[in-house]
Amino acid sequence: MAVSLAIIIILGLAADYLFRKMKLPGLVGMLLVGVGAGPYVLGLIRPEMMEVSGDLRKIALIVILLRAGFELHRDTLNRVGRAALLMSAVPAVFEIAGVMLVAPRWLGLSLIEAAILGSILAAVSPAVVVPLMIDFMDRGRGVKKGIPTLVLAASSVDDVFVIVLFSIFLGMYGGGEVHVCAKLAEIPVSIGLGIFMGLLPGYLLYRLFVTYDWRPPKRTLLVLGVSIALTWLESALEPWVHAASLLGIMAIGFIILEKSEPIAHLISQELKKLWVFAELILFVLVGAQVNIHVAWQAGLAGTAVIVVGLLFRSAGVYLSLLGTALHWKEKLFCVVAYVPKATVQAAIGAVPLAAGVASGEVILAVAVLSILLTAPLGAVGITLLGERILDRSELSIYKFRELRERLALPRVGERVRSKRYGTVWKVIEEKETWLSSSEAGGSHGGHDGRLVPAIHIRFWREDTSKGPGTGKTMTYLYSIADPSFQEHWEILYDW
Repeated sequence: MAVSLAIIIILGLAADYLFRKMKLPGLVGMLLVGVGAGPYVLGLIRPEMMEVSGDLRKIALIVILLRAGFELHRDTLNRVGRAALLMSAVPAVFEIAGVMLVAPRWLGLSLIEAAILGSILAAVSPAVVVPLMIDFMDRGRGVKKGIPTLVLAASSVDDVFVIVLFSIFLGMYGGGEVHVCAKLAEIPVSIGLGIFMGLLPGYLLYRLFVTYDWRPPKRTLLVLGVSIALTWLESALEPWVHAASLLGIMAIGFIILEKSEPIAHLISQELKKLWVFAELILFVLVGAQVNIHVAWQAGLAGTAVIVVGLLFRSAGVYLSLLGTALHWKEKLFCVVAYVPKATVQAAIGAVPLAAGVASGEVILAVAVLSILLTAPLGAVGITLLGERILDRSELSIYKFRELRERLALPRVGERVRSKRYGTVWKVIEEKETWLSSSEAGGSHGGHDGRLVPAIHIRFWREDTSKGPGTGKTMTYLYSIADPSFQEHWEILYDW
């Protein structure tokens, strides 16, 4: 398994680099590496790695969903709430209807088999969509109208809605008694229980971090461990009630962000570093799950069914956005953002075949084909359209994030050491402000009247005999004209 891991890292990083050089999403290259190195093509990834692939992909998905939670501001969610609610259900219903309309004739499926296929195809891939939306949020793209948050929230609930519909249709095919109303009632119960499962431990974690002032690595690992435990709890409760643990994972980040933004940002930065490795694992192993020989069996008819489903889905997205402040180009971006399919299709595509559905092989073939077609095309479409369509305000709060990353500035609660004097200080306060370019000074100064971001950071000299608020403090102002923080300081990451 160690050799397989080395292959994933080396080939995945190489593909990521090459695709980014071509101005394409790196995840597309990782997916293609997984397809090629997987057991259905070259077989470079060993069987023992594929046996634990599901757990590794789940952990990687947890990392990116946690990052998503730490980006969900309540005011933004309030602004996009109605549209997100509609987009979580209407496009999926439209896509299922479109597949049911054409699949019986083109693929020879019964109407209920077409409904099963439609419910598999109707799920958006959080593995593809969430990282791209977070990247836009990191760079302040579309945040004025909350477009990345809208897509994030809607796509997360969409998966819950679709999986419940899938269980209804599969139960109806088996001839057993299915209480449709009771099953549909599971949707709000699943969503509500999942969110509660995240809010409660998230609040307890916040209280723990405030009380004991743990270092960022410990905090991050504990948050990750609790999130993994939530997915186990979902499985344990499954015989009685379904709980959307993935929503709960996002809720952990949300509540910590609401209660303490400095702590949330510290954890988010650690998760961002962890995501570099988790991204490789997620996308290469998702690609390795794809059996291109099975996908080939779907042929042109399967491709046509997928395209019709996407057209119906696009109409559903557009209708969900009527009455919002988005102009037609931004609505088009949301339509494209709802195209990628990968994780859900890979997870449940083979379930009908295992359950004895007569057309199970056809359903699996079309599900696999949908991953090959929509994951790369959707990722490329989201990236290209996002760069051209999503707005970026000159006074965006995300300019401060760029400044922090450029200068490698510390956050409140972090400890730093002076490289010149060896003294240890703790960041106890920070304030974001805008300066005129002439005030910023340095090589980036001037008198053009532009406003540039700047951050005041207040340090306290650590002294075991004195508490914070007493003893020596000092304040520095950092702007784009200043050198990197690391030239004169080092951030201490002790445990």
